[in-house]
Amino acid sequence: MLFDRFFDAIDYWSTATPSAEATWFQGETLTYRDIRDRVDAFACALIGTGIQKGDVLAVLTTPRPEFLIALTAIHKIGALYLGINPTYTQREQLHVVSDARPVAIFSIAHGPGRSYHEDIELLTSVDSVRNTWRLDAGASDGCLRSFDEFLQHGTSHTPAEFPVIDRMDPCTIVYTSGSSGSPKGAVLPHFGISYGSYCDAREMNITQPRVLCNLPANHVGCIVDVQGSTIVSGGMVAYDEKFDPSEMLRLIEELKLTNLQHVPTVLQLIALHPDFKTRDLTSLQLVAWGGAALPREFVEIYSRRNVRLFTIYGLTETCGNATFSSPDDTVDLLASTVGRPNPDADVIVADDEGREVALGEEGEVWYRHEGKLLYYLNNPTATEQTLTRDGYLKTGDIAVRLPSGHLKLVGRRSEMFKSGGLNVYPREIEIVLESHPSIAIAAVVSIPDDTYSEVGAAFVVCEPTTTVTVEELRAWCKERLAGYKVPKSFHVRDEVPLLPIGKVDKQ
Repeated sequence: MLFDRFFDAIDYWSTATPSAEATWFQGETLTYRDIRDRVDAFACALIGTGIQKGDVLAVLTTPRPEFLIALTAIHKIGALYLGINPTYTQREQLHVVSDARPVAIFSIAHGPGRSYHEDIELLTSVDSVRNTWRLDAGASDGCLRSFDEFLQHGTSHTPAEFPVIDRMDPCTIVYTSGSSGSPKGAVLPHFGISYGSYCDAREMNITQPRVLCNLPANHVGCIVDVQGSTIVSGGMVAYDEKFDPSEMLRLIEELKLTNLQHVPTVLQLIALHPDFKTRDLTSLQLVAWGGAALPREFVEIYSRRNVRLFTIYGLTETCGNATFSSPDDTVDLLASTVGRPNPDADVIVADDEGREVALGEEGEVWYRHEGKLLYYLNNPTATEQTLTRDGYLKTGDIAVRLPSGHLKLVGRRSEMFKSGGLNVYPREIEIVLESHPSIAIAAVVSIPDDTYSEVGAAFVVCEPTTTVTVEELRAWCKERLAGYKVPKSFHVRDEVPLLPIGKVDKQ
């Protein structure tokens, strides 16, 4: 169901199916009525503390029901939600808060292996911050005043005081991952969050899905693709605070989850875990991934589980996804493409002047739909470089369109490097490396070179119980890639560093 604003979905299901499970966390479930009541109490308290429409509110939390409640309450009074990833360093946290200038911060006091007192103390040095409240249960803790104290500010207010919210009003600021530079604050509209959630739900077509969510609460993949698509469908979100393949497999079995939605790297790690062969995963109806291709070997592994495989492509700025796979797509198409363009949007593969390129030619993916990025916060130059005058959003991703209409991603402009004057896209090389029977994960980055200016350096993680030599990898690439694309060096590692979202951290 398509709602103008995401919080409309909570209100709808709290009336239509009030006793249905909406969330699960550490053994406790909350119904849609529970969530609605807690959202309204939170929103009334925000009004009671003087928060106004257009204010920015920062939330530092792991994935848990408090995240959904805070996000929805903030939206409901017209303020802007700013997620802070709890795994960020203090430098990264301070960059986000200094740029977005929230008037208040809500934070859990403790997370897995970390206390946030010093972090919040540092963030209060930003002069816009007037209040810091604890988001989870418990007494006041350091500079974080208790959530119960916060709720007392709402006792004399009612939902009748909530302001009128237009569907295109800004509601969320999402900072890009920063893998290719300083993170930018993408300001997204209410309708973008709702529409993106609706699109995913429509294409996945699972009745009352039950979905695991352990993505960061500051990421559009969490807000829209996983949590959002589940809530607009009246389903149940099972929150977990960490990436642990064993724990994820256990929860699928115990909670009878219907969907497994994640980035390819995490799906690869799950399939490689010994429990993947022993856990009862028969409740799964769909396995979905986005942002990059899942290697063919792993597409085949999941296809043998008798589930529908589903791949999407989008980014923070599109809110909704630009492409979706179809139920009848072959293993080859699922492994090598990101599906066909979203029928609701204008999606083209364009040259630098915005002219659509011919089939099979490389170009940048441009996306046009009203539910997309409004602007980059405090960054008009980046906004102008990204949004065209006729409403397209330049994604920065390079792709080719196949005769079937499917898009095949080649790489990102920001990751592309020139070796001897020729364009090299790391993702193309990674796909070749991951097609090697001994390679589970590959990451390619550029390094300076006296002769060619830049060359590739490849880092790989082997499949369990397998080994590979540098000579084998070089020969494998030479057989499948032009000489200038073959990495100059190869490095076999036990693991590669990951960003909070689960993608490889190339920085």
